[in-house]
Amino acid sequence: MVQVHNFAYGILNPGLAYLMSCLGCFLGLQCTNRARAMEGASRARWLLLGAVSIGVTGIWVMHFIAMLGFTIDGQVIQYNVPITILSMVIAVVVVAVGLLNVGFGGEGLWPLLLGGTIIGLGVASMHYIGMYAMRMPDTMHWNVPLVILSVIIAVVAGTAALWAALRLHGG
Repeated sequence: MVQVHNFAYGILNPGLAYLMSCLGCFLGLQCTNRARAMEGASRARWLLLGAVSIGVTGIWVMHFIAMLGFTIDGQVIQYNVPITILSMVIAVVVVAVGLLNVGFGGEGLWPLLLGGTIIGLGVASMHYIGMYAMRMPDTMHWNVPLVILSVIIAVVAGTAALWAALRLHGG
């Protein structure tokens, strides 16, 4: 049986991934907060900058750093670069769509739920596409109930993040 190590380098990978995620989300939330004071194209630019901060550093970099801590004894894991980049682009696009949806969609529950669902489905897609980019001699098998649960968690987390971003105040 193949020995899999999710934390091959100890706390280093998950700790660094968490730190980078906090930094990216902090910057993205600052941009979102600034966007709320703007209108029109200025608001869109701040929201898009927030989407890049959150999508790349807050989500994708965290995911990729954590994946670098995944090893299998006696095997080299490589990554398909175009598919890996695709997973990053997906993270940015879905966060941008979600932020623009709540930034220009008006007040109310529906823009929040729609934006959160888009972000959650996109983050789950980014995650599984990123894992699909892994190249190794063995194959991965998915536990379908856990995959479904992870998608539900991503949608709830995406919605909660948008809700928090809408309520952030400060300079």
